Amino acid sequence: MNGTYVYCLVAAPRRPSMTRVPRGVPGLGRPRLIDVPATKNGAARSTWLVAADAPLDRFGEEAINRGLSDLDWVSRAAVAHEAVIEAFVAAPAVLPMKLFTIFTSDERARDHVRGDGSRIAALVKRVANHQEWGVRVMLDRAPAATSAPAATRAKKTSPSGRSFLMQKKAQRDLVTERAERAQESVAGLYDALAARAREAKRRAASELPVKGGPLLLDAAFLVPAAKAASFRSLVGRQARALERSGYRVSLTGPWPPYTFVQD
Repeated sequence: MNGTYVYCLVAAPRRPSMTRVPRGVPGLGRPRLIDVPATKNGAARSTWLVAADAPLDRFGEEAINRGLSDLDWVSRAAVAHEAVIEAFVAAPAVLPMKLFTIFTSDERARDHVRGDGSRIAALVKRVANHQEWGVRVMLDRAPAATSAPAATRAKKTSPSGRSFLMQKKAQRDLVTERAERAQESVAGLYDALAARAREAKRRAASELPVKGGPLLLDAAFLVPAAKAASFRSLVGRQARALERSGYRVSLTGPWPPYTFVQD
C-alpha cells in the first residue's frame, strides 16, 4: 500500500517540466506532479504538488520513527529531498515541504492544500519571483600571524624568549581587537544586505559553533530574482572590505525560500 510523499508546492503559469528532476528520496517512486484545482478560499490557480509514491511499509509513521535513529539514513533522505525541491528553483514560486511529509493519498494531499488555501496563497504571494541567498561571516584567525606590527615580526629571529612572548601577545591582541569590532562590522553588513532584500533573517552566532573560527553571522535574505546580480555584487564588495580586517564572507544560493515559508 502506498501513501503520497510531498516534496514541495509549485505555483507557475504553466505546468512545470519534470525532465531534469532527480530521482528523489531512496525507496520512493519517481517524482510526479499532482494538479491542485483552484478553490474559493484563495489557492493559487496554477498550482502543483511535487510528489512521489511512498510504500507505507517503509515510510509509514512507525517505520519513519524507527529510521530517525539512523542518522546516515536521515541525512541521505534530506539531501535527496532538497535536491528535488531545488530542481524547481527557477519557478515563479516554490513552497518547500518538510522532510517526510506524507499523506494517505493524492486526494488527502489536495485536501490539505485546499483547506489551507488562504495561507498558501499568501505565502506564494510573499515569495513569488524571489530567491533565498545565504551569507555567512567567520572571524579568520590566520591573518593575525601576518598582520602583526613589522617591528614585532622582526624580533621573531631573535633568540630571546621575551621577544617570542611579545610576538604571541601581539597576535592575540589582533584577534581580540577583531573580535571586539565584530559586532559592529557584522551589523553593518547585515543592514546593508537587508536593505536590498524583501526580508532578512539571522541566527544568533552563539548557536553556530564551527570548525576553524567563530561564526559571527549566518543570515538568509529573500531577494527579488531581478536584483540577484546586484545583490551578489554588493556581497562581493562588502566581502573584500571585510577580508582586510580579518573576516571571511561566504555567499550561497540561489535557493528555494526554505527560511521564509516557515511559520
